Amino acid sequence: MGLLGELLMLPAAPLRGTAWVLRQVVEEAERQYYDPAAVHRELARLAERLEAGEIDEATFDRQEDELLDRLEKGTRQT
Repeated sequence: MGLLGELLMLPAAPLRGTAWVLRQVVEEAERQYYDPAAVHRELARLAERLEAGEIDEATFDRQEDELLDRLEKGTRQT
């Protein structure tokens, strides 16, 4: 984008800045959500909850599948 384009887009600068900040926040949230270390911690915590009797097998299986899907997506993205 040349100088003329920048001048024409100047009134939209606050919106472009806000959009950039939102993209950064979403990227960081996704990075943390799909972080393999975080998923492994949640899997360990889930196993502890099953062993403590806080959740039943069906709940464990459902949540484990969700975490494994997250782990798979996270490893594909990196």
